[in-house]
Amino acid sequence: MTPERDLLQKAQRLESNALAEIYDAYSPVLYRYAMRLLGDVDLAEECVSETFTRFLQALKKKRGPKNHLQAYLFRIAHNWITDQYRRKGLTTVSLEAGLSVASSENLEQTAFQNLRGERVRAALQHLTPDQRQVIVLKYLEGWENAEVAQVLDKPVGAVKSLQHRALAALKRILLDDENGQNP
Repeated sequence: MTPERDLLQKAQRLESNALAEIYDAYSPVLYRYAMRLLGDVDLAEECVSETFTRFLQALKKKRGPKNHLQAYLFRIAHNWITDQYRRKGLTTVSLEAGLSVASSENLEQTAFQNLRGERVRAALQHLTPDQRQVIVLKYLEGWENAEVAQVLDKPVGAVKSLQHRALAALKRILLDDENGQNP
């Protein structure tokens, strides 16, 4: 039995040590993921809290994941974030927890990187939630296509297709922006 499967079985029995271990292992990556998509500390913290609340509720009802705990937790977070976009029409997407602090030697380089990051954040706004999630998980979190497919509950081929369409859309949006056209 794999360590994750053993941990999940203990969590299904509501063993507090297992639940604490899951929280400690996954809350930092879920927070980072939420920050990149929401760009707001309070909302990112709320997302993590809600993700674990929903996970615990599922366990109490004898539901929840049988395998792939990480994918299950990211799916909850993704759904919560998508709901936030629908409800509030969020307008900021942060790829980083904060902007780089510039020293006098690399001020120009830092300013260029920050401007480029802002353009990418704005471009991500125009993608579908699934496309945005594929890009964030694949390129910012460094996940493999199979892992992203588990989170999205889609075949790997569908993830590759989403990735291809998302990259094409980002390229078009960024080129339009560069040429002074609105995306």
